[in-house]
Amino acid sequence: MNHAARTAVYKQIESERKTKILALVTGERVGLETQIARDAVGPFVSLLDQIGPTPKISLILDTNGGQTSAAWRLINLIRSFCDELEVIIPTKAMSAGTLMALGADRIVMTKQAALGPIDPSLDGHPLSPEVTGPTGQKLRLSVSAEAIRGYLDEVKKDVNGPEALASVWMHLANQIHPVVLGDIFRLGGQIRAMATELIKRQVPDSAKQADIIQLLCSDSGSHDFTINRRKAAEIGLNVEKPSAALYGLLSQIIKSYEGELATFQPFSFGSLLGGQTQANFKLVRGLVESSQDCYGFVTEGTVALNPVNQQQVNHQTDFEGWRKLP
Repeated sequence: MNHAARTAVYKQIESERKTKILALVTGERVGLETQIARDAVGPFVSLLDQIGPTPKISLILDTNGGQTSAAWRLINLIRSFCDELEVIIPTKAMSAGTLMALGADRIVMTKQAALGPIDPSLDGHPLSPEVTGPTGQKLRLSVSAEAIRGYLDEVKKDVNGPEALASVWMHLANQIHPVVLGDIFRLGGQIRAMATELIKRQVPDSAKQADIIQLLCSDSGSHDFTINRRKAAEIGLNVEKPSAALYGLLSQIIKSYEGELATFQPFSFGSLLGGQTQANFKLVRGLVESSQDCYGFVTEGTVALNPVNQQQVNHQTDFEGWRKLP
């Protein structure tokens, strides 16, 4: 099933829920993972301009997260086109996806759907600690806010006095560059401010807002912590259980996404050759779509056997970004 086939399903949901459908899917095929990023704004603007101002929009969200600034911009962009916004989560909306869900009037979650913590992490920062990868390449470690906080909380249990605490900070700054520490704590404050603003329509009570954000930013303890439908309702989010009919339609859609993005197929550039010595390739790695049009995040280029050592495969990327798909 491709977008042309999904259109019929989208239109059925639109008719039953009196809404307009948008979808954001970030791929998780190993080696071709994608994230929510600022470059998704363009496709969303194009689709929203087609839809125009409308009473209700339903955003189907399937993502492991990405840039929080992009999530903030996207959810506010969508809200500017509708009076009512619901986020539908068939399987997961983690990290920045959870931040987007907080900005909805309600969250429709299947029995297997999951939200997650919104604490920040810095990936690939040029000043992050460096390690050697399995093939000898130099890699920058991801630095997470909860890892730093967990370290400090544990050390403080055995530290007495300002001098000892200053020594702890000095040791930490020798392991992780102070600029990285500053960025991670700045991002933490920024995310709390974003979440506080977004959650107001869904959770009017300010005390409950604070409790939810504290759980999502700190008290969950790990970025791998997941929040299922029951827990999401318990902590005070406005959660709706899909009907049996909607659940069936969402199951079809998710299988379609997984097929189009080849989610469970092992990836290697050599597999793109198909018995040839050289081939062009086009890999669809993410989707932004409505019931009218579809944009894919694609990587295009060429792959070829190394003429000297045919055990090696060379590849060249000629384009990477969003394209309108047929």
